[in-house]
Amino acid sequence: MEHHTVPTTVLWDIDGTLVLNAVSPGNLYHLALERAVGRDLALRVGHQHGRTDAGLIAEHVRAHHLDDALIPTVTGHLRDLTDERHRRGDRRSPAPGASALVQRFAALGWRNGLLTGNSEHRARVKLAGAGFAVDAFDWEHSFFGDEEVDRSGVTARAAAALAGTRAVIVGDTPRDGEAADTAGIPFLAVATGVYDVDALRTTNAVTVARDCVQDAGLIEDAIAALPPLR
Repeated sequence: MEHHTVPTTVLWDIDGTLVLNAVSPGNLYHLALERAVGRDLALRVGHQHGRTDAGLIAEHVRAHHLDDALIPTVTGHLRDLTDERHRRGDRRSPAPGASALVQRFAALGWRNGLLTGNSEHRARVKLAGAGFAVDAFDWEHSFFGDEEVDRSGVTARAAAALAGTRAVIVGDTPRDGEAADTAGIPFLAVATGVYDVDALRTTNAVTVARDCVQDAGLIEDAIAALPPLR
């Protein structure tokens, strides 16, 4: 049982990894910007998987040549829109097997952390809406994208906090993998988002899983074999 000598933190991505992507999300970032300026705007930024909330908000604001001073207002409206949708019953579905795997990792004594482009508040709302027990996650060892424009900024914070322990980022996009590489954290890919297994094999992932049901054992074994972060 040597793997209990150092803590193991599994850093889960949310969108496309723990919860399935929305079928027709409507662009909440764009809607939040419209609310901030009080008028309809042309949609100039398409949806991009694996980006942070902060990065997407900044891009929407700048696409219309508006002042960056507007960013905090847009951020507040994004939070409100997230809450309104939740109250309306607009919920995401959990990715197949993800909830069971979170429980399995907890039983092994591993921490289930989050590493996501979302803010902590939006993470809680999305996970609760998809039926996850919010307290199943270790919020002390979780990292959010509401203040980092680039995902690599989020992974850098995680690497600093978890140095000398075992950690892995579980995500569904090549962008997740690139950010993990930048920080020197191993990446484990799951093909439950918009990218298929072949696309994810082009990353440096320690393993590529079809999902958390068919490849649950593969995922667990790959994490158990990882060395501590340097």
